[in-house]
Amino acid sequence: MYNAKELCEKITELYPEIGICGIDIDVERNTQENSWVVNLKKGSYNLDHFLEKIDADRCMDGKQCVSLGLEIAQLMKNTEGKQF
Repeated sequence: MYNAKELCEKITELYPEIGICGIDIDVERNTQENSWVVNLKKGSYNLDHFLEKIDADRCMDGKQCVSLGLEIAQLMKNTEGKQF
């Protein structure tokens, strides 16, 4: 089993644009829903992505989390060219 820090590190490994583009990331466990909450923040934009356990397991296996990747791309698009 992995913890929030390990999952966060794996996500930033799979999506290196997170750090380069100034996107902050935080991961926490949601025990009620048996999932993970990935919080992405850039400037005044804040996005919570719920990552199901099976998707988190795939991330930890080195496979990209498609739905999370789409959220990251959307956040980058929404903040592109904006000044904070």
